[in-house]
Amino acid sequence: MRNLFITACLFIHCLAATAQMGNVQEGKTVKSTLLGKNVRYSVYLPPNFGTSERKYPVVYLLHGYGDDETGWVQFGEVNRLADKAIADGTIPPMIIVMPDGQKDWYVNSVDGKVKWEDFFIQEFLPAIEKTYPIRAEKRYRGIAGLSMGGYGSLVMATKHPDLFAACAPLSAAVWTDEEIKNFPEANYTGFFKNLFGVGSNGNRISEHWKANSILTIMETGDQEKLKSVRYWIDCGDDDFLIGGNCALHLLMKDKKIPHKFMVRHGEHNWPYWRSGIIPALQFIGESFHQF
Repeated sequence: MRNLFITACLFIHCLAATAQMGNVQEGKTVKSTLLGKNVRYSVYLPPNFGTSERKYPVVYLLHGYGDDETGWVQFGEVNRLADKAIADGTIPPMIIVMPDGQKDWYVNSVDGKVKWEDFFIQEFLPAIEKTYPIRAEKRYRGIAGLSMGGYGSLVMATKHPDLFAACAPLSAAVWTDEEIKNFPEANYTGFFKNLFGVGSNGNRISEHWKANSILTIMETGDQEKLKSVRYWIDCGDDDFLIGGNCALHLLMKDKKIPHKFMVRHGEHNWPYWRSGIIPALQFIGESFHQF
């Protein structure tokens, strides 16, 4: 009898512990007409998901160059970190969606063959927000990412400020025009030529680059619309992208666009991003509150 009681207690304890854990679903897809293929994504569903009629806020979390939709779970452990942060009240319960951006930088290519930005805005967001119980409003929608994904999060938030309450890039791939001009030819050709093309006389500062340069968008965009998004910018002091992030901070300060700018000790690596993702989600989560 005593053993049966102990077994029952352990079972109840396991059920309680399981209830405090979120659920990660991988291998999900959204069919894209614009891209002509199915696009994979992973999704984090918070603890106790599905136990009520509740609708949740959403954060779109973008991976870096060379990773895929599983990176933030496999290497970033975002599910474990989010479980703990939700349990202790650091972040509100939220759905986190992680699409596969491949190596497309989350923008439309200059030749129109890859329309990733259009896919994300026109197809992916509507499909996700019909599939899951999400509060499909700007005030309940955030976006974040690391490196290439940090750049992508800024592209989406600055070009579509009507859709996102907050944006939290980590180690964002932000470059000045001078940095783009000075990229070694092999690097520029390998990473960016098919994406941004070249302008007249072989000038890398093409019109398509300007249309997707975060610094140019911040400089020339509608300031009131840009200010409608809350920004959290975090980059390590030993990160090779620190220059562009500092330039972004100074420009936003000059333009009086409110933002939080963090320079922590660290490099361009997963230890830095794992330590930064919950503060970033906490910042986004504050946007979901009523003041």
